[in-house]
Amino acid sequence: MNVEIQPISEPSTGRAFSESYRDAAPALPIKNTSLNEHWSKLLTDIVEFPDMEIFKIHLDAFLGNLLWEHALTWQLDWRIRWGDFQRGRPRTELRTCCAAFPEPHLLSVIWMLPCSLAEETPQSHRSSPPTAPTPSSEAPQAAQDTMVRRVAVVGAGISGLAAIKCCLEEGLEPVCFEQSEDIGGLWRYTEKPEEGRASIYRTVFTNSCKEMMCYPDFPFPDDYPNYIHNARLHKYIRDYAQHFDLLQHIRFKTTVTKIRKRPDFSATGQWEVVTRRDGKEEAAVFDAVMVCTGHHVYPNLPLAHFPGIEKFKGSYLHSREYKEPEKFRGKKVLVIGLGNSGCDIAVELSTVASQVYLSSRSGSWVMSRVWNFGYPWDMLLITRFWTWLDNFLPKAVSDWLYVRGMNQQYKHEDFGLMPVDGASRREPVLNDDILSRITCGVVLIKPNVKEFREKSVLFQDGTVQDDLDVVIFATGYSHSFPFMEDESIIESRNKEINLYKCIVPPQLEKPTMAVIGLVQSFGSAIPTADVQCRWAVKVFQGLCKLPSVNEMLEDIEQMKRNKIKWFGRSDTLQTDYITYMNELTSDIGAKPNVLKLLLTDPLLALKVFFGPCTPYQFRLTGPGKWSGARKAIFTQWDRTLKATRTREAPPATTTLPSLLVLGMLFLPLLLLLTVLYW
Repeated sequence: MNVEIQPISEPSTGRAFSESYRDAAPALPIKNTSLNEHWSKLLTDIVEFPDMEIFKIHLDAFLGNLLWEHALTWQLDWRIRWGDFQRGRPRTELRTCCAAFPEPHLLSVIWMLPCSLAEETPQSHRSSPPTAPTPSSEAPQAAQDTMVRRVAVVGAGISGLAAIKCCLEEGLEPVCFEQSEDIGGLWRYTEKPEEGRASIYRTVFTNSCKEMMCYPDFPFPDDYPNYIHNARLHKYIRDYAQHFDLLQHIRFKTTVTKIRKRPDFSATGQWEVVTRRDGKEEAAVFDAVMVCTGHHVYPNLPLAHFPGIEKFKGSYLHSREYKEPEKFRGKKVLVIGLGNSGCDIAVELSTVASQVYLSSRSGSWVMSRVWNFGYPWDMLLITRFWTWLDNFLPKAVSDWLYVRGMNQQYKHEDFGLMPVDGASRREPVLNDDILSRITCGVVLIKPNVKEFREKSVLFQDGTVQDDLDVVIFATGYSHSFPFMEDESIIESRNKEINLYKCIVPPQLEKPTMAVIGLVQSFGSAIPTADVQCRWAVKVFQGLCKLPSVNEMLEDIEQMKRNKIKWFGRSDTLQTDYITYMNELTSDIGAKPNVLKLLLTDPLLALKVFFGPCTPYQFRLTGPGKWSGARKAIFTQWDRTLKATRTREAPPATTTLPSLLVLGMLFLPLLLLLTVLYW
């Protein structure tokens, strides 16, 4: 039996430890006489062992014989931990590992170690034995107070799939609960909104290009367009799940109704998860929970902020209920909310409605997906260099450059779009058609609504629009966790999210819960969720140590102060993409070291620092390293251009040589005129 044993950091010797350990160990009723005698002798003679190394050798021998004797039937994959030995104290609460045993009387008391135990047995007696996972060699192993093995994953969207895969990579056992019949979450289109699920309209496209939004070790196919329709993205998500064999770990049509701490949570960190399927409820115990339900499920419909809405005789709905424009043909429609959904819906309705009004309280920056030189906007703007420059420059200079960049193609004030706080880094709107719709007069930008009347609406600027038929509230979503027995674990009293690194509740006795995907940034949700899951799993395993509760709470407060500085409000889910990803990958040893790369692979270093911060960078080194990451980085522009170069076209002719010739001819004349002038 090959067991990797960590060196003891704090050697413990003496009879006091041995005697207390012996008293804490129960009798082991094993039918095999030799093993039973070995166990009894181990407990009887424990006080004679001069130090822990000798004791470990004896216990290792016993466990080896035990597993060798019974692994043929059980096909076990155990992990042995010596955390309590390392800290020099006996384990007062021994974990009994009898759940996987076919015979109840066979009981093995095993202490978990963060390394794998794969028992070799004669070939003639085994069939397809499980392969023990190999721990990440690049991350230091650390003893844990709580062994995490089974992980409950709530939701099978892009975050839930990343959670399953990251658990499998680290040898954990994920069980994913998905209330619908398919994976995909937000990106699975349905004709009607489903209760408890995110909902999108038929024509939704991604706002991040394919190179910036893929899973870090699973690029999009070359023939995919740069910006992807929801149906194609759903196919990619399914391909990802099938490629990494994730579907077998998902229980479909199963709703999580309650998550509560176990009575012994302070010692074990375990959760009780109650689920419902076909009207039947079932409870199960898990060592950790990963909440992957997203934040586009529960619509925010602030009717109290719109006086007179109860008198309005037209109809109103939330954008979550909108699917396609045909039912609004010939009508006057007011869309409230200048966000991505509001702009998309206004543009789409403008092709069939008699008139569309788009109301905005505070304005917004509006960008096109196609940026300078026809390249995807995020391939040019989301780079480590621009992030470094933004943080390095004085804020006044940084704000000036930001506003200038946003206004470089057109002046937002000329279209009524200029945000109230222009320097705020609030998420801009990505829309390629809104300007042309405004220019053609089929979409009119209006200020905030002051009051609704029976058939009209009064705006804050005093203008009135009569004969209004429909109001669509594109007012976003609120986050909620109805399955949490104690919602204060995730939310504070004023409904603000209080999570360390936007992932872990800071005041849990054991850090065995992670909330994935509850963050927004310039970057894409898919690579963000992947890195969050890798970080969370390392926390579960004890390989990523968390600071004290007070330090985590102070970090949360500091993040709120930064949000006010950059985004104008503290309750936003927004954060700076690269800064946030750097923090997480630094904690788990997966952040690319640009200076080191400059010495070892200078061309790669330049691409990492000055080029687009594509997801492959987060699988370039450290735990979870992907061997294809370097090649993917070097070929990312090839895939980007291939998506649009669908016709062979001759290169553009340039007039630069002619201009140089004319310049050389006129240079003497210019010098002569200069001399004569002086």
